[in-house]
Amino acid sequence: MNKVILMGRLTKDPELRTVQAQIPVCSFTLAVDRRFQKPGDEKKADFINVTAWRRNAEFVTRFFRKGQRMLVTGSLQTRSWDDPDGRRQFAMDVIADDIEFVEPRQDAGGRRDAYDQDAGGYGAPPFGGPGAPPQGPSGGSAPSGDQGFFPAPDDDTALPFDL
Repeated sequence: MNKVILMGRLTKDPELRTVQAQIPVCSFTLAVDRRFQKPGDEKKADFINVTAWRRNAEFVTRFFRKGQRMLVTGSLQTRSWDDPDGRRQFAMDVIADDIEFVEPRQDAGGRRDAYDQDAGGYGAPPFGGPGAPPQGPSGGSAPSGDQGFFPAPDDDTALPFDL
């Protein structure tokens, strides 16, 4: 099985380009903090190259900027080439299958805004959290017009348990 899961920060703004047959592609680097550090040492990070294709490439270039955290799920791919001196060089890249927001977007003033109409909805952290759409008992969104609350029964007879 070849599966990679990374959470890190973009080292620069992603740029969209196209290859043959007008297929969009975006290559970017994620700075991923190492889990452990020696006492007294500075935090260290690994800089991992990621490539996103088609809709993922367009998504990254539209909604992510330098310094933003993102969650990338994908697979590891190796490539090799001969340098001008004839030596064999190797590189590894992550090919992104899924890309997700980790933190709410910020507006131009640096304020976090969980709801973004341009993105088509909430850019809230996964699993709800402040600013996420209210969830009903079945996991769906709360009914509109009820300000995110479900009506409570008027009497105890509608409760699913005995008091």
